[in-house]
Amino acid sequence: MSRIGKKPVEIPSGVTITLDGTLLTVKGPKGELKRKLHEDMKINIEEKEVTVERPSEHKEHRALHGTTRSLINNMVEGVTKGFERSLELVGVGYRATKSGQKLVLNVGYSHPVEIVPEEGIEIEVPSNTKVTVKGIDKERVGALASNIRSVRLPEPYKGKGIRYEGEYIRRKEGKTGK
Repeated sequence: MSRIGKKPVEIPSGVTITLDGTLLTVKGPKGELKRKLHEDMKINIEEKEVTVERPSEHKEHRALHGTTRSLINNMVEGVTKGFERSLELVGVGYRATKSGQKLVLNVGYSHPVEIVPEEGIEIEVPSNTKVTVKGIDKERVGALASNIRSVRLPEPYKGKGIRYEGEYIRRKEGKTGK
């Protein structure tokens, strides 16, 4: 049995979960999320918890068991608390500003890089070297944070670039002069 798949997902107060065939809808104080789940997984919705059961011990069903439970848990957590991902810009002259909804990054290129967030995701710039991505969908928040990071990946010699907050960059030794 999957240890994660066996655990029930607790439904906090103010959250409603409905299952229409394979379409799971989770409504909460922060918004609404919908996701189509695999048709083989059996989802049981009780008053205070959701459980996921698999039909057989087939390899695909074992793999989907924990994944389905995690997706449901992330949806419930997203509509109650929300998700956020923080990035920091390291480098001389590297800065971020917000122009309307767009994020404008100056990271050493000859032009500023503009990133427009999807609907339902917001970008905050608390200081000119910090960027925070917030939203209710964990997958979309992580994808946008990854796209921002890919504008200028952290390099191993001086550590310059855009990195996740608290990310460790393994440093390399440069050329030695004789």
